[in-house]
Amino acid sequence: MAYETIRIEREDYIGTVVLNRPEQMNTFTTRMARELCAGLAELDDDEETRVVVIRGEGKAFCCGIELSEYHGKTQQEYRAWIAIMEHMVPVLADLKKPVIASAHGFAVANGLGIIAASDLAVVEEGTRMGLTAVNVGLFCMGPAVPVSRILGRKRCLELLMTGDMIDAETAEQWGLVNRVAPAGRLREETMVLAKKIAAKSPLAVQMGKQAYYGMADLEYGKALAYTNELFAALCVTEDAKEGIDAFLNRRKPEWKVR
Repeated sequence: MAYETIRIEREDYIGTVVLNRPEQMNTFTTRMARELCAGLAELDDDEETRVVVIRGEGKAFCCGIELSEYHGKTQQEYRAWIAIMEHMVPVLADLKKPVIASAHGFAVANGLGIIAASDLAVVEEGTRMGLTAVNVGLFCMGPAVPVSRILGRKRCLELLMTGDMIDAETAEQWGLVNRVAPAGRLREETMVLAKKIAAKSPLAVQMGKQAYYGMADLEYGKALAYTNELFAALCVTEDAKEGIDAFLNRRKPEWKVR
């Protein structure tokens, strides 16, 4: 598929979606929202891709929604437009493969939503993040959904109600991101994490991700029953047999590429 607002890159078993509107700080247009979801689906279906990375071209990761698309809609038209802009949240949740957000510069509104909705996040030192829609008379209701699953209520509401920005170190302390990369080393640090995960059994990682999100909102006993069933299914796979045999015989495992 030909894209105008994103770019797909592949390196070894890592597939990267690059948000590619650098002059506009990678703000979401309708086209980019749709192309991001299409690019993620393309990499999820690619048998050679084991880990997906999202990064931004230019000076910012993503600075929210393009406000030039805002005016002149009815409530019904806004409802359809917002659904397109926020569709990446359920798409990220449903992806089989692990997703790492790799952010720099600014990650604002939907940009922070991508970080929160991704499985893991690496941000560069100096990155500023926030849920800033309240500053223009709106409210980051869509991004609040994934952010609220990570932060406690008071932290999340502080970001939502003040529109304040936090730095990379604060985001790491709050548990919003996994790692802070030194300035100029974001891609290298992201790839270290991505390659570490890509070296594991693709099937185990994908089934493990499914189990994690599937059990997250279940009652305790039901969560255990659900994960036990998936673990039993994983135990009879070729990758499980290969991994255990490789460990016992002190050799490198050869995973099936999925």
